[in-house]
Amino acid sequence: MALTLAIVSFSCTGPILGSLLAGTFSEGAWPLTAGLAGFGLALALPFALFAMFPGWLQSLPKSGGWLTSVKVVLGFLELAMAIKFLSNADLVKQWGLIKREVFVGAWVIICFLIVLYLFGKLRFPHGSPVKKISKTRWIFIAIFGAITIYLIPGVTNTKGANLHLISGFPPPLCYSIYKEPVNCKRGFEPLRDYGEALRIAKKENKPILIDFTGWACVNCRRMEENVWTSPEVDSLMRNKFVVVSLYVDERTKLPLSKQLQYKTKSGDTKSIVTVGDKWATFQFENFNAVAQPQYAIISTSEKALTKTKAYTPDPDKFGAWLRCGLEAFNRVNK
Repeated sequence: MALTLAIVSFSCTGPILGSLLAGTFSEGAWPLTAGLAGFGLALALPFALFAMFPGWLQSLPKSGGWLTSVKVVLGFLELAMAIKFLSNADLVKQWGLIKREVFVGAWVIICFLIVLYLFGKLRFPHGSPVKKISKTRWIFIAIFGAITIYLIPGVTNTKGANLHLISGFPPPLCYSIYKEPVNCKRGFEPLRDYGEALRIAKKENKPILIDFTGWACVNCRRMEENVWTSPEVDSLMRNKFVVVSLYVDERTKLPLSKQLQYKTKSGDTKSIVTVGDKWATFQFENFNAVAQPQYAIISTSEKALTKTKAYTPDPDKFGAWLRCGLEAFNRVNK
C-alpha cells in the first residue's frame, strides 16, 4: 500500500486528472469515468486479489533483516526525491540554489552511499552486519554502482554531462554553475508575453506557436533539450513561427491593477494573482487542458489552425505537426 501511494504521489497525477475534468466540457463524462476507474482499479487490485486468494499471503516474504535493508535503501531514494522536489521549487522561484551540477552531485553521493551500505561498509543503528552478500544484493549493488558511474560526468562541463537517459529530470542544461555550459543549446529564446507575441506575429505575418510549459515540468525540458534542438524543428520554430512560452507555474505576482476575480466558462470564480494563474487560466479556458507541455498553433486572428499537441519525443512527428500548422496558416492567408 505504501509503495502504491508513493508511486501515485511522485507521478504527475494532478495534470492528468485536471485534463480529464476539462474533457468533460467537450467529450462528456466518459473520459473522467474511465480515468478514475483506472486509478481505483490500480489501487484496489492488490487488496482484491489477496482477498480472493488468501493463500497468496503465505507466499509473501516474511519480515526480517532484509526488510531493514529495503527500508534504508528506500530512505536514500526518498532523500533523492526530496532533492528533486526542492529543485522544482528552486526552478519556480529561480533562487539559483540547486543548479544542475549540484543536483547531479547530490544524486551521485546518495547512490554511492547506497552501494557502501549494501556492501556493509556503512551501518545504521539496529542494522545487522553483512556476513554474506546474496545474489539479490549483488544485483542492486551493480544497479546503483552503474547509476553512480553514469551520473559522475554530469558534474563536469563536458559533452558527457548531457545524461540523455534522464533528460528533463535534472535542472535544465543551461541552469548551470558554469558560466558557459558546453551542452547548453538555447537556439532561440521564446517570448514570454502573449500580447507581445501577437503584435509581432501581425507585424511579420507569421503564425503563433504557444508553448504552455512550467518551470518544474520534466517533459517540457525533454522537449526543449531533445526535440527543439533538432535541425528541422529549430529552423521551423526560429524562422516560420512566433514562439511564446507561457509558464503556468510562474509565481511572479501581477501588478495590482491586473489582479482580478475571473469568472470561468463553467461559472466558477478564480483569483488571478500571479503570472502563472493568468496563463493557466488562459490554457484551460481556450484549450480545455491543464497538462504541460501543450502546444497550440494559432493565426494572427487568434484562431486555432490545428489540434493542440502534447509531449512528442519524436522530432519528426513534432516537425510534421509544425508543417501542418504552417500549411493551414498559408491557406488562411491566401
